[in-house]
Amino acid sequence: MRDEPEATSHYGSYYRDFAADVYAEIRREEFGEDLGQNNWQTRAELDGFAVQLELGQDRLLLDVACGAGGPGIHLARVSGCSVTGVDREGEGLANARRLARDAGLGARARFVQSDASQPLPFPDASFDAILCLDALNHLPGRVGVFADWARLLVPGGRLLVTDPVTITGLVASRELAIRSSIGYFDFAPPGEDERLLGAAGLDVIAVEDLTETVAAVARRRCSARAERAQVLRQLEGEEDFERRQRFLDTVATLARERRVSRFALLAQKPR
Repeated sequence: MRDEPEATSHYGSYYRDFAADVYAEIRREEFGEDLGQNNWQTRAELDGFAVQLELGQDRLLLDVACGAGGPGIHLARVSGCSVTGVDREGEGLANARRLARDAGLGARARFVQSDASQPLPFPDASFDAILCLDALNHLPGRVGVFADWARLLVPGGRLLVTDPVTITGLVASRELAIRSSIGYFDFAPPGEDERLLGAAGLDVIAVEDLTETVAAVARRRCSARAERAQVLRQLEGEEDFERRQRFLDTVATLARERRVSRFALLAQKPR
């Protein structure tokens, strides 16, 4: 990827301490349980995505920009599918492999280090389903990304992607700078993802507004971190702790006021 040193720094440091007790406590507080997720996904959302993607035994799922792997591992565990996760962050993939071992998934889970903004190292028609959760905005070249996903799907295969930064209201330059302060971001207007998916040859089946989840999770995460400020300041440093708190407060405000929205898009490759 280009122009992304901050994203590498943010996620690299985050995944290095991912298994720390304090972060596990925060995940349990913000999500109700710790599935190893690190963005805005609740268990109820993930279980709904499993149904929409028609996951089950003998189905192959690609989890793009999988991070620490929690959501894909959860879907493999509850549906019986096999999951391949790709991410460029080695620290995140190390956590994903640990979680997969703990879940007893064996050969049903594998993780590959790769830049998800580039063509992925798999043959055409390799997967029955593709999932990309809250990471699309970090991938430059969305036209090419969607085209590669279409290539990787079998005919009739399904794709579910969430875009957490669709601009749906007035956003001040300072707010936009804070919202994108953790690395590379693309902000799209409503309807742009649908247009680009169609241009890639995929049929959009459904679009769901999940903005309320972002507002609630960001607020709970910010509060849970504030309650553990002393420990987190030692782990992250004073400046980074305050920066992350400003980020979460801004995310929660923009989502609550419906100025930056999160949408889930379900698409299918024609048979």
